Amino acid sequence: MGSSLRSVYSLLLGMGILLMGSGLIGTLLGLRAQSEGFSELAIGMVMSAFFIGYIVGSWLIPAVIARVGHIRTFAVLAAVSAVAALAHALWVDPVVWWFLRLINGISLLGSYMVIESWLNEQVVENRGQVFAVYMMTALLALGAGQFLLLLYGPEAVQSFMLVAILFALGLIPIALTPVTQPVPIQTARLPLRDLYRRAPVGTVGSGVSGLVTGAFWGLAAVFAREIGLSDAGVAAFLSAAIFGGAMLQYPIGHASDGRDRRKALMIVSGLAALGSVGIYLAIGQAPIVIVALGLLWGGFAFSLYALSVAQTYDRLESSEALEATRGLLLMNGIGSAVGPMLAGLILFIADASVLPLAFASLLLGYIFYVSLQLRRETPVPPRQMTDFVPVMRTSPVSADIDPRTESDPHETVALHPTEEPDPHRDPEAS
Repeated sequence: MGSSLRSVYSLLLGMGILLMGSGLIGTLLGLRAQSEGFSELAIGMVMSAFFIGYIVGSWLIPAVIARVGHIRTFAVLAAVSAVAALAHALWVDPVVWWFLRLINGISLLGSYMVIESWLNEQVVENRGQVFAVYMMTALLALGAGQFLLLLYGPEAVQSFMLVAILFALGLIPIALTPVTQPVPIQTARLPLRDLYRRAPVGTVGSGVSGLVTGAFWGLAAVFAREIGLSDAGVAAFLSAAIFGGAMLQYPIGHASDGRDRRKALMIVSGLAALGSVGIYLAIGQAPIVIVALGLLWGGFAFSLYALSVAQTYDRLESSEALEATRGLLLMNGIGSAVGPMLAGLILFIADASVLPLAFASLLLGYIFYVSLQLRRETPVPPRQMTDFVPVMRTSPVSADIDPRTESDPHETVALHPTEEPDPHRDPEAS
């Protein structure tokens, strides 16, 4: 795997630097908006714009790349991200910030697309290991970015300047990379209605994951400050949750291999709900207790999307997994856009301590839904299940790198439109 990583280290380095800036600005904006007197509802609306940008970018960016190429697209997106970061400090207004966060979302989605296109083009061997390293690099960079808040604080303009510097620095390794320019992006999709019919638990799980993690990315900093944590405590709490997702996602997923992942999703959702209740009960206690609970909560909550993807892939042919990814990302993106608005509304009309209980209620509702599906659909035989691969929401291009989407060249992938595909078909029976 060493040679494979050496061939793409510049891509991973550039993405890591960029995501440190992205992780910093999300927390920075929440705390600065609170200091400026924005209502929690307004903060939730501003934060949701970032994820709306994700959805918009998934349709907009491929056309831009096809027109000007990957290098120019990435350079433009890095420049736009840096300008948007500085503009937040110049115009402190919720409406302006909403549009700037929308631009940030489009830009980050486009950056993911460019990086993942290059990784897909460059990595031939050890794709699974390189894919896992890429995902872990992304999570660790987002977590590390939280501590940069402590250099200047959320009220200082230097913090916004630091974000702009990171966005600009992230461009350098990418622009100087010697790897071959990838082919233009082409994204297909399995219609969302068909995706839900074929894999309801995974599809809904992707949306629930978006609601929970979107609310976390958008309002966790505000929640942490309102329950009395200092800026250092806020950074520690957020980074602990992100690092928890990086550390526990693979062990949790690996334990689900060969087992009914619907039950695994119920267990993980239950543990995340339990962690949410634990955070609620720990409010007012020593910050280290809340940080430790955040670590465990993040490990379970950030595993929901990857388990949902794996459960969906289990129920589809390998040739359909690539197309299904866009539907899962759309569901997750919708949830991520709605999550901050709902979290902001909760913080606006109730005490901050209610937010973990809202998370727990949502997760328990998903457990109830999965329990109903256990009676309606048969489990996937273990020999037809895919191996778990750690993933996080990035772009539709990530599915090209995912080793589970590599089709068997001898498998017939064309289906007549009127045929009813059987998600449990045994390939050895034909």
